[in-house]
Amino acid sequence: MKANQIYVNLPVKDVQKTKEFWTRLGFAINEQFSDDKAVCVVMKEDNIYVMFLTEEYFQTFSERPVPKGDTTQVLVAIALDSREEVDQVVNTALENGASQHEEPQDYGWMYQNSFWDLNGHGWNITFADVSQMPAE
Repeated sequence: MKANQIYVNLPVKDVQKTKEFWTRLGFAINEQFSDDKAVCVVMKEDNIYVMFLTEEYFQTFSERPVPKGDTTQVLVAIALDSREEVDQVVNTALENGASQHEEPQDYGWMYQNSFWDLNGHGWNITFADVSQMPAE
């Protein structure tokens, strides 16, 4: 079995601010799946999307409560093509209201930096060169 697309659904307080935030980070918006209740951020065209839904709209898909403030239910990791891109995305996120999650981690073959977005969702941004991965 292979999935041909992935849609990650996350609750947000303000769709417009979320849309502006991710656009500033350099991600495209799929307007076909966006409106005043949701914004569809394209992580990888035709394959990976994040649906940011207003908390009220999100609740129509789940009977469970939306986590508040200081709770975490998911950390999303995305891989980019270089260390420079990783830092560029994280630094732009921080400049636009995000907060640092952890200090950058450099493993030689893999590099990671991370942030909490405007809605408290955790994002680990990574670059890895698996050809340099140490053999165990």
